[in-house]
Amino acid sequence: MKCSYNFSAGPAVLPKSVMLRAQAEMIDWHDSGLSVMEMSHRGKHYMSIFEKVESDFRSLFNVPKNYKVLFLQGGAIAQNSMVPLNLLNGKKANYVVSGYWSKRTYQDALPFGDMSIAASSESIGYGKAPDLNDWKIDPSASYVHFCSNETIHGVEYFDMPSIKTIPVVADMSSHILSRPVDISQFGVIYAGAQKNIGPAGLTIVIVRDDLLEVASPLTPSVFNWKTQAENQSMINTPTTYSIYMAGLVFEWLIELGGLSAIEKQNIKKAELLYNYIDSTDFYTNPIDIKNRSRMNVPFRIQNEDLHASFVTGAENLGMIGLKGHRLVGGIRASIYNAMPIEGIQVLVDYMKDFEKSH
Repeated sequence: MKCSYNFSAGPAVLPKSVMLRAQAEMIDWHDSGLSVMEMSHRGKHYMSIFEKVESDFRSLFNVPKNYKVLFLQGGAIAQNSMVPLNLLNGKKANYVVSGYWSKRTYQDALPFGDMSIAASSESIGYGKAPDLNDWKIDPSASYVHFCSNETIHGVEYFDMPSIKTIPVVADMSSHILSRPVDISQFGVIYAGAQKNIGPAGLTIVIVRDDLLEVASPLTPSVFNWKTQAENQSMINTPTTYSIYMAGLVFEWLIELGGLSAIEKQNIKKAELLYNYIDSTDFYTNPIDIKNRSRMNVPFRIQNEDLHASFVTGAENLGMIGLKGHRLVGGIRASIYNAMPIEGIQVLVDYMKDFEKSH
């Protein structure tokens, strides 16, 4: 069986043990005679899976009791519309722009009302995240939105905002579950699954109870957080298999020792790669050190004509997904929770060899 190191930004690497367990349970889940993909989402077998998934997620991420956890569809990008529909309530909203995805989120929200940019690093090419102290927050706004890790530009916030006047909404798609987070600092957290949680198709939303009461009456039921919360995220058929797979990943993380344990591993992996990039003039990373993402590491070769041959050579050695995003080019290594440190060492060894030969 051929195995590769998958450095793709998403759909991304999954733990091998999780995939092997899913393989073993594919045809017959726990002597039920059914595959999870065949189960009624309201049947006793699937409901037992669903309830454990939510319980494990709450325990793993330390979700307070006064927050609902929703398992939705449409990807994180659907929340670009769901956030204003559920929270704007005729007011205005603030957006922090720290990279491509947060800018897209702001642009998608514009048709819904009065949106303003509280801070932006676009003028410096997103080389660092706007400092928390520089955010221009309107105390009358209904919320402030930011993306805590920018997948394309490799920019991560490690200090989280402490704002008491209005709810903070965070898109954590590309670093959720990579380290502990104080959820009580946020009104809403959401994340697409296809990076650190499981297969594509599932989006998790964590929303504080008091924020379920202000949705626009024009909000479709499938987009209404309160309606979804009252129906266990099942006003229509949910992404049953993606939820099941997410549950296996949660169990894997719990067995590893939880988010504090995985954070230590992630720090080691990121340091191994960044330390080599910084040790040579052949490769460069343009991001301010304090904002360098542990999950998405973009880098470039000084001679940019070599990018294509670097990616091809890596693929020939079983390292896939290293081509930079089409909007920015270059090279990008996404090193999510499930990427073993051995994969980073193989990449660094290849980078050394490539440098020597060019």
